[in-house]
Amino acid sequence: MRILGIDCGSQATGYGVIDSDGTRHRMVAYGAIRTDAGEEFPQRLKTIGEKLREVIAAYAPEEAAVEDTFTGENIRSALKLTHVRGVALFVCAEAGLPVTAYPPAQVKLAVVGNGRADKQQVAWMTRVLLKLDEAPRPADASDALAVAICHAARRSTPVPL
Repeated sequence: MRILGIDCGSQATGYGVIDSDGTRHRMVAYGAIRTDAGEEFPQRLKTIGEKLREVIAAYAPEEAAVEDTFTGENIRSALKLTHVRGVALFVCAEAGLPVTAYPPAQVKLAVVGNGRADKQQVAWMTRVLLKLDEAPRPADASDALAVAICHAARRSTPVPL
C-alpha cells in the first residue's frame, strides 16, 4: 500500500510517501512545500494545492492521511492551518484518494509509543522505522512521514474525518 502523509502548515506543508504492508515500511519520497510569506494567503493556498497535485501525480499514492489541526491558543494560526488542511483534503479527494485524519497524540503514540513524545523523538523513530541513515529534514517532512506510518499501522481502526 502506498500512503501519502501530510503535515499541514501555512509556511511549510510537509509530505511523506511510504510503501507499507502494515508492519514494514519503506520511504518513497518526502519534502516540504514552502510558500512565500510575502504572498497573499489565497495565493499561498493555491501554491500548496498545485504542489500537492504534483506529489500525487509523481508518486501515485493509494491512500492519504493528514494530521488533525492543533488549535493551541493562537486562533488566527489555527484558522490558517484549517484552510491549508481544507486544500489538502480537496486535492486528495479530487485525486480519488481516501483520506483519514489522526490527532497528533495518536501519530506520536503509533510512531514512538508515547502520545506526548517531542518532535526529536518522532523524527528519531521515523528514521528507525524507515531504516534511514539520518532523520528526515525538515521537521515538516519528518512529521508527514510519521503521519503516513501511523496510517499504515492504524488502517484497521481509522479515525473518521
